[in-house]
Amino acid sequence: MKRYFKALGYLLSVHVLALLVMTLFRLVEFIALHGMIVDAGVSRVMAFVKGVWFDNVIACYISVLPVAVLLVAASLGWCHRRLLRGINIWYAAWFAIAFMPSAANTPYFQYFFKNINSSIFGWFGYVATTSGMLLQESSYWLYIALYFVFTGAFIYALVRLRRYFEGLFLLPKDNMHLMLVVSRFLISAVMIGFCLFGIRGRMGYNPIKVSQAYYCEDSFLNQLGINPAFNLLTSALDDMRKENKELHLMPYAEAITNTRQWLGITGKVDSTNILKREVVNDSLMMKKNHPNVVVILMESMSANLLGTFGNQQPLTPTLDSLYHHSLAFTHFYSAGIHTNHGMTATLYSFPALMFRNLMKGTVTPRRKGIATVLKKYGYENMFFMTHEAQYDNMKAFFQTNGYDDIFSQENYPKSEVVNSFGVSDHFEMGYALNTINQKAKTGKPFMATILTVSNHPPYIIPDFFKPKTKEKETQIVEYADWAIGDFLKKASREPWYKNTIFVIQADHGKLVGKSEGELPQSYNHIPLIIFGPGVPQQQYAGLGMQVDVMPTLFGLMNLNYEYEGFGVDLLKQQRPMVFYSADNQIVARDHQRCFVYNPSMNRNFCYDVLPNGNLKENKQESKFWDLKTYVFSNIQAAEYIERHQQ
Repeated sequence: MKRYFKALGYLLSVHVLALLVMTLFRLVEFIALHGMIVDAGVSRVMAFVKGVWFDNVIACYISVLPVAVLLVAASLGWCHRRLLRGINIWYAAWFAIAFMPSAANTPYFQYFFKNINSSIFGWFGYVATTSGMLLQESSYWLYIALYFVFTGAFIYALVRLRRYFEGLFLLPKDNMHLMLVVSRFLISAVMIGFCLFGIRGRMGYNPIKVSQAYYCEDSFLNQLGINPAFNLLTSALDDMRKENKELHLMPYAEAITNTRQWLGITGKVDSTNILKREVVNDSLMMKKNHPNVVVILMESMSANLLGTFGNQQPLTPTLDSLYHHSLAFTHFYSAGIHTNHGMTATLYSFPALMFRNLMKGTVTPRRKGIATVLKKYGYENMFFMTHEAQYDNMKAFFQTNGYDDIFSQENYPKSEVVNSFGVSDHFEMGYALNTINQKAKTGKPFMATILTVSNHPPYIIPDFFKPKTKEKETQIVEYADWAIGDFLKKASREPWYKNTIFVIQADHGKLVGKSEGELPQSYNHIPLIIFGPGVPQQQYAGLGMQVDVMPTLFGLMNLNYEYEGFGVDLLKQQRPMVFYSADNQIVARDHQRCFVYNPSMNRNFCYDVLPNGNLKENKQESKFWDLKTYVFSNIQAAEYIERHQQ
């Protein structure tokens, strides 16, 4: 039995080695991000114990075939070195792949406050941009280096293990007596069974799920225990399941009825256009010369970065000044946590549906929004971006949905391209200003949408800009704010400026400080500033969300239009609650409460909003039923529209 047990020893040694490497990756994440822990009294050790549990699932996935092949061969007395070398190659290849999500998870979690998931596959269509983002952001180099160091050490140890056990296999062959062969097969069957059980992860009706990692009220520690490869694999499998391709939060009829009631829509329901209505503003106030519109979407500009909202560092003097001289919104929220969510919500009044990119599809989606309405009023519509036009299907989507001209990296000098996301904000805005000046000379009203990108890794700060702070993450915010101020200062000298309404907001937020709950508020709490002719100067303290931009803007412009969106004119109708999404969560909140729901876990997270804005968990879920109904209804209604209007 010696040769057989040597084969078993080799398999167990590789398994333990793999668990050790994955634990090292988790330790790196803990060391790098431990500042995100908000509950100092919770055991950190349990996160690592849970982590080994999830790591074992991935290790068992990879090991089940080698275990079956090698143990069956050993049971029959056949343990050739070629077999061992082949299994070694198998282990090296698959664990090298499995370690990739673990290495990438630390910077991903730092940015999104969630483990790496299937949404990253949307980046694979942009290999040059994605690789540039990874290689050009210096803060990522450490994790790339650690991947190669840990993986290289693992493969080196594999080779040493193979050589050691290969020598042991030169021992005399095991006795092939029938009872010994049968006993070896029985042990093999047990070991294969253990491996299959390791894949399942637990006893009970259901296999292991991410919810098994949750052991406390600290979101970072709960997610630390989830193996990134496991999270990526399960989220990808969930995407492929038929029942998960369509959200089923509540019956469509109930959701549509509720949503129409909240939006004040009356009359018979059109089964194709369930939210369709005519919006009539004060026609007596309509001007013959319609104002121009400039919409600026700032990358990742969380409200928490502004001094207006309590940030102690002087990062955003331009935005803070505008907050006191404009129509400014203090409780305004993004639709999601990705740029495509912010654009479809702001420009087309359609909410985010978790991680889905609603600008892409087999056929480019058609949507009605600000640009399509203004086009009917004779506007010329322009869209400016810093990066390649094909990114996120932007060029095709915006040309299909109301924009006349798209300006992107392809239009700019190659010498101005600073990273994988194209040109710097100040160059893009200078280019946009020159283009707008030429368009204004035609005498036609225009709309210009400018999407910035500076506040997204890799951070590139121009040499001429001298920030006041020392950290790159805050310096880039200073630069982004300066670029907006520089653009507005130069634009104010142009004749068209006085007849232009400016809308400045973020596409979404980012993590600022520590997480207060399952989904940090700073990801979705964003600034919204509107100023121009006919726009009152006031701070709006009510709730608002990106889908409200279109009806609020058109209310200020006194335009009549056909509307199919989810927004309301915030100056005429207050929202009782707002709702939004993250990759794997949906949220509803008002001024006092916040409700978070994770569909894949079927779990609620309920919080009271404290006077200082922080969250405190509330176990009485029954007090949050109206928030739950609100977000379920709106998301389910959006799901219906997405499936019936394409």
